[in-house]
Amino acid sequence: MGSVEKKMPRINERLATSGLRLTPQREHVYDVLLAERDHPTAEQVFLRAKKDMPDISMATVYNCLDALVTSGLVKQVNLDRGATRFCPNMHEHCHFYCESCGGVYDIGLTRARPEVPMPRGFKATHLELSIRGLCPDCAARKK
Repeated sequence: MGSVEKKMPRINERLATSGLRLTPQREHVYDVLLAERDHPTAEQVFLRAKKDMPDISMATVYNCLDALVTSGLVKQVNLDRGATRFCPNMHEHCHFYCESCGGVYDIGLTRARPEVPMPRGFKATHLELSIRGLCPDCAARKK
């Protein structure tokens, strides 16, 4: 079974559970997010979506992103005061932000494997952490 076959029932089911229906635009925006998992901004999603769907508007992209977030297919990633980014990785994880190139990367830190020491008696129910620094490419250029 290919990735398209696996994706379609999931997106249909998740949208339906939220009272939403699958539209070609929602599917296309979701495909754009899955194609390059670099945590794009809404504007970046719009520019990528427009390549294969020239008639799509920025308002439609915002509406699609809102529907995907509402249905739990995508999460919003907010890093300081920068533009909201969108992440299709719904597994618990944290983010690393490169201060040089602006790249955002997934980091596999979870409540199940908290490498952050918790004070005695505290139990984490949600983990939202962003780490800032330099990605390997930028770190190599700074040497």
